[in-house]
Amino acid sequence: MTEFLDAARNGLTPAELEDVLRQIGAERYHNRHPLHHKMTAGELTRGQMQAWALNRYCYQSVIPRKDAMILARAEDPAFRAEWRKRIEDHDGTDGWDGGIARWVKLATGLGLDRDLVIGERAALPATRFAVGAYLAFCSNRSLLEAVASSLTELFSPMIISERVPAMLAKYDYISADILSYFSARPAQASRDADFALAYVQTRANTAEQQQAVIDALVFKCDVLWSMLDALEQAYGEHGHIPPGAFDPKRAAP
Repeated sequence: MTEFLDAARNGLTPAELEDVLRQIGAERYHNRHPLHHKMTAGELTRGQMQAWALNRYCYQSVIPRKDAMILARAEDPAFRAEWRKRIEDHDGTDGWDGGIARWVKLATGLGLDRDLVIGERAALPATRFAVGAYLAFCSNRSLLEAVASSLTELFSPMIISERVPAMLAKYDYISADILSYFSARPAQASRDADFALAYVQTRANTAEQQQAVIDALVFKCDVLWSMLDALEQAYGEHGHIPPGAFDPKRAAP
């Protein structure tokens, strides 16, 4: 965080604030992580891909919960009307026909048991800690900071555009149907990021508020990066799978 520690010390215009936020994404978003590069290069085993999908489910499942916490704290009905679209995107109409269900479809399409995925107990401890930290951040920090932490969605369409074509081209057991989660996400993320960016540009009027926005996005990037770090440590060449966590060798038929 050091390079962005005093980014707003003299105050920023809305355009300058956006420039700083986009710089954070360019330098710290997890499309720069070595594990992402291995995935798009076709270098992950099926077991490693399963571990990624299983652990990422923990993050996917907490998104509507953190958005509900944000909604509960928002006094502006217009804000709530816009923000609740995020919950509808992930939960759908009955809880299991939205983005979370499509992620489960991805995970089971890779050969994982549905109950194992949904139960989350086989996820890495570091994954659960990171996701819990994100939920706590959105629950306990200011509404401005909670909204700002969602701005990783500025960069989501980019990572999807890298990930999906590579997965389809380089893993013969992955189909477009398995990856249906990603079909709607670029448009949804762009819509949500535009709203959140406009919100923080309007509401962050002091240097202190602007720095809080910057720090919130750095924190969120760190959450996503740490999840890939944990996967690489457990399922990469080190092979240090914690007790109780998913083990591809044991899960193999």
